[in-house]
Amino acid sequence: MKKPISKHEYQKMVDKKAPGSHIARNIFAAFITGGIICSIGQVVLMIAENFGADKDTAAAVTSITMIFLGAFLTGINVYDEIAKFGGAGASVPITGFSNSIVSPAMEFKKEGYIMGVGAKMFLIAGPVLVYGIFASVVAGLLYFIWKQVV
Repeated sequence: MKKPISKHEYQKMVDKKAPGSHIARNIFAAFITGGIICSIGQVVLMIAENFGADKDTAAAVTSITMIFLGAFLTGINVYDEIAKFGGAGASVPITGFSNSIVSPAMEFKKEGYIMGVGAKMFLIAGPVLVYGIFASVVAGLLYFIWKQVV
């Protein structure tokens, strides 16, 4: 009968088999990917301002455009490739938010666009929106209280 291996021996075996992490490459890829996404957002903002939109309207147009681009690229299976290369650089900007809502819904495409994609998208988005709105209400109340005290 074989003697069982210790936790230390097992960890050594895992370390030998596990692929190495390429930290410098991952940081560079995230920086480049996030920078490109944010640069596209800046171009959209400048175009909206050049068409005469005020700062708030231009910011809203930029947010809507970037969310649409993230959802569209997810729908045609391009955003996943961007995320594989860019890691956090693709998941942190607002396009990553739209990707996180659309990609789970795409798994239900075979059930149809209404009962599959549409229904599941809101099933996934619901908790995100609820906690996001709750957090913004709490932050707003804290800001209001802070302004009353100071």
